[in-house]
Amino acid sequence: QVQLVESGGGLVQAGGSLRLSCAASGNTHSSNAMGWYRQAPGKQRELVATSYTGGPTDYADSVKGRFTISRDNNENTVSLQMDNLKPEATAVYYCYFRELLSQKQYWGPGTPVTVSS
Repeated sequence: QVQLVESGGGLVQAGGSLRLSCAASGNTHSSNAMGWYRQAPGKQRELVATSYTGGPTDYADSVKGRFTISRDNNENTVSLQMDNLKPEATAVYYCYFRELLSQKQYWGPGTPVTVSS
């Protein structure tokens, strides 16, 4: 089992920045992917960014160049730096952890982000 705790959501004006953090605990020793999904009101949950054990990262096209994901393998944390935020980024952001061998996926409870225009 893996437990995830997110922090850093809040309210920001368009053009501003926020940094989300997620701490994982439990059975985190396997090769994994950690990252963030988001779900806006009335929309499906969508993948925002992923960081893989060993370094590779991946981003949704809509956030490339404005969001940066980083991880600390020693601390089992992943962060998402969000710059030049747009109102359409308003959503609940969910941290996830996926074991690459078993494909078992765990979710954090979510942290809300609101970008005002």
